[in-house]
Amino acid sequence: MPVEADREVPGLIVKFGDYPLHHGGVGAIRSLGRLGVPMYAVTEDRYTPAAASRYLTRAFPWRTTGTEEPEALVEGLLRIGRRIGRLAVLIPTDEEAAVLIAEHQEALGGRFLFPRVDPLLPRRLASKQGLHDLCVEHGIASPAAAFPQSYEDIAAFAEKARFPVVAKNREAFLRRSRPAVNGTTRIATREGLLSLARDWGEHPGVILQEYLPREDAEDWIVHAYFDRDSTPLAMFTGVKVRSWPPHAGMTANAYVVDNPELADLAARFIKQIGFTGVIDLDLRFDRRDGQYKLLDFNPRMGAQFRLFENESGVDVVRALHLDLTGRPVPEGEQRAGHRYIVENIDLPALLAYRRSGYTTPHAPARPSGTELAWLAGDDPLPFLTMLARFVRPGAKHLYQLWRANRRGGHTGSGA
Repeated sequence: MPVEADREVPGLIVKFGDYPLHHGGVGAIRSLGRLGVPMYAVTEDRYTPAAASRYLTRAFPWRTTGTEEPEALVEGLLRIGRRIGRLAVLIPTDEEAAVLIAEHQEALGGRFLFPRVDPLLPRRLASKQGLHDLCVEHGIASPAAAFPQSYEDIAAFAEKARFPVVAKNREAFLRRSRPAVNGTTRIATREGLLSLARDWGEHPGVILQEYLPREDAEDWIVHAYFDRDSTPLAMFTGVKVRSWPPHAGMTANAYVVDNPELADLAARFIKQIGFTGVIDLDLRFDRRDGQYKLLDFNPRMGAQFRLFENESGVDVVRALHLDLTGRPVPEGEQRAGHRYIVENIDLPALLAYRRSGYTTPHAPARPSGTELAWLAGDDPLPFLTMLARFVRPGAKHLYQLWRANRRGGHTGSGA
């Protein structure tokens, strides 16, 4: 069955914060735009890659930080909705947007379509502590973790901890002006932990987590769309080959790999917690005990979602739009062996992984096909716009991340 989308219902890409080089938003614009769905997007300005896409009907420049008052963000979305002039499907690309939409469903429901979910659930899932508690409650494996409330708690933890450990911001979805750590940070020694903790304030907003050695682990990802009954209408599994920064950041290279065990685990967990909508999960398979340990739960589309498409042409964004507009979601097997590459970060990631000697056993020897994050023959301007914006500030950014990696302080969100 071919994908037949409702072309009378547009899509709106929603993001809060200043990160113009976001390939996930471009992918969503192309995915629905190629079906003839009118696409709109919140952008930092009129010169972002998303704004340059031939499939974008209109960009709405709106600079935000993610720390604005929720009422102001809701009013901004409603203002955009009035300018669109008809019901539109909301497609959040970050946690701030997903949480805001869930917590203000009544205010936004008159202008937009989106999955109706427990208003408190996305915030809890995006929180490292909230996710850890849900994993414990429902018997889902996750790395051992501590949630210190003071420097004294950290000192006590350091006395008995097995190093290295990993530090993350407890509320990772909240873009604070001064986060405790820059994403995921590997801390090698007790002295290093105590030194860093002196800058975390009276109430450190961190989670200290068990480190899963990369030589004994594999990084897996699950993308799916669940309907109002928490039933998967589209389910995909894959393995992450490279990320940037290495082993702790955004996916740079990944493959579609069939993993029924992982798909079943994800489906059971979603059913238990009653989530509906798009999910992006990061899990690490620990060879030492044979368990998939849930690291991150993104209650929205992931930046690399275009890795996954079934034989009927359905990805999670298309499944979202089809379901919310009352259309059937065609079934089909995922494209096993398909590869995804993020051009601007995969080259430095490749060099770093060769240096470390890390390999992914489940990656196919040869891809069955390749999807590039930025370059598309039918839509070349986003790639060119990315290059123009990336070369000058981006090179400096990559250098800073590389330096952090060489010091052993891996940073990243795992998106």
